[in-house]
Amino acid sequence: MSKRDYYEILGVAREADEAALKSAFRKKAMQCHPDRHPNDPQAEQTFKELNEAYQILSDGQKRAAYDRFGHQAFENGGGPNPGGFGGDFTSSMSDIFEELFGMGGGRRRGQSGGRERGADLRYNMEISLEEAFHGKSAQLRIPTTVSCEVCSGSGATPGSKPKTCGTCGGHGRVRASQGFFSVERTCPTCQGRGQVIEDPCKACSGAGRITKERVLSVNIPAGVEDGTRIRLANEGEAGFRGGPPGDLYIFLSLQPHTFFQRDGQDLYCRAPVSMVTASIGGAFEVPTIDGGRAQVKVPEGTQSGKRFRLSGKGMPVLRSKVVGDLYVQVDVETPRNLTKRQKELMAEFEKESSKDTQPETAGFFAKAKAFWDGLSKDA
Repeated sequence: MSKRDYYEILGVAREADEAALKSAFRKKAMQCHPDRHPNDPQAEQTFKELNEAYQILSDGQKRAAYDRFGHQAFENGGGPNPGGFGGDFTSSMSDIFEELFGMGGGRRRGQSGGRERGADLRYNMEISLEEAFHGKSAQLRIPTTVSCEVCSGSGATPGSKPKTCGTCGGHGRVRASQGFFSVERTCPTCQGRGQVIEDPCKACSGAGRITKERVLSVNIPAGVEDGTRIRLANEGEAGFRGGPPGDLYIFLSLQPHTFFQRDGQDLYCRAPVSMVTASIGGAFEVPTIDGGRAQVKVPEGTQSGKRFRLSGKGMPVLRSKVVGDLYVQVDVETPRNLTKRQKELMAEFEKESSKDTQPETAGFFAKAKAFWDGLSKDA
């Protein structure tokens, strides 16, 4: 069976530079690593093929020979170095293992004595628009894991200590070699922690932590928006066997308001005004988010949909002295359920109306008349 082209395996052009080669290799290695496909017997062979392609093309001399002679350049003993990999390859694989298995890979975990960082927690919290305006303090009851007090988080029975894993020598990783191919895997004995506990703590079963409900206080600053995230450092789950705790992230969502709509730092509301007020002018009051009142002055001849701006009556900007505005849109209300006398007065008003009092109406029907006249002429 003929071997695939090395450039094709990496998915790069033949003129690709060193950076492009390395980037393509790291991306494909992350995708096809055998540890990510434990049930695929072909995964290891695919990974071998990828390693071989990168080892050749990342070496300037080998790449030149391959470009000139193809795979024949490495036949009869001239193939890739069976004794190991070049420095650039080792560096790339170290980066890949770091991404696959966490910061620093198994070696760092082993050096820390198996003390894994606790998981981060997420808490969804709903608040009102008024609470977002003023800010608030809240008490949260969160079920989480805390360090075991009996063993002080070590996971071992008091008086005993975890021991270095004999399988991996405390590194948390074991290496397997097949010809020129070598790959690290998580130690099956200590699960990558570098230590084993022969006499586990009975209170936490060797985990070094127990499940417990905690009560936390959190301050919600004024001006938070929907989707704001608040981080409480070290308030997440306790670390495994004395490891550092994770963080708690509080995600805020705002309840819909019955009167205001929010857009960033500004607030919007709608208010009906009578036809008389809109015609001759007047004023009315609207509530403000701080619980007060604000007066809106309506000038004579105000049309429905007109928007008035009340400066400084909106929402505060988070961690700033800036305050948004309140925009009030007026909707002119058409009278309903008129009495006989009211209808008579409306009829009298209609008789006295002209294009000066109702310019939009007059303009509309003038355009309509011109349109109909044009149809008649065409006919």
